[in-house]
Amino acid sequence: MLMPKRTKFRKQFRGTMKGKSNRGNKIAHGQYGLVALEPAWITNRQIEAARIAMTRYIRRGGQVWIKIFPDKPVTAKPAETRMGSGKGSPEYWVAVVKPGRVLFEMAGVPREIAFEAMRLAGHKLPIKTKFIENEGQGDVYVPVVNETLADAKKAAHAAAVEEAHEAEAKADEGGDSGES
Repeated sequence: MLMPKRTKFRKQFRGTMKGKSNRGNKIAHGQYGLVALEPAWITNRQIEAARIAMTRYIRRGGQVWIKIFPDKPVTAKPAETRMGSGKGSPEYWVAVVKPGRVLFEMAGVPREIAFEAMRLAGHKLPIKTKFIENEGQGDVYVPVVNETLADAKKAAHAAAVEEAHEAEAKADEGGDSGES
């Protein structure tokens, strides 16, 4: 589950969710996004459920970014407790989401698959959402799933060795023509 490693204070005021989202309202990384249309607190469990629904549908292809983080503690008092005796203990964590906020981003999959994955993720959330596309973002780097870092290093080394051999061959050809 998502939650902060540590916070300055254990408990927070409830706050308000007035207005639209000023930041995080554009697609930054991927080609497709899921945007909130209503204000809400989204819990760490709901975020995780949406993430699992998306990654299962795209069969671990492409790349998914979670653009919200639950950094607000929500307190609750035990059931059938009398009034008073202070504030309850922190029970779970929420992300404060305003309308227009991009919740998830995705890249490296076809539009139809991304749309369906985002639709499934939207059903796990307590708010209405909308699927959006970023037209100008076509050159997103998506790592190849089967290629490891060691494979990439081997390929780079092989290319460097090949270049060195070609340079030597050109030098030998140039030397032979100069002698005669």
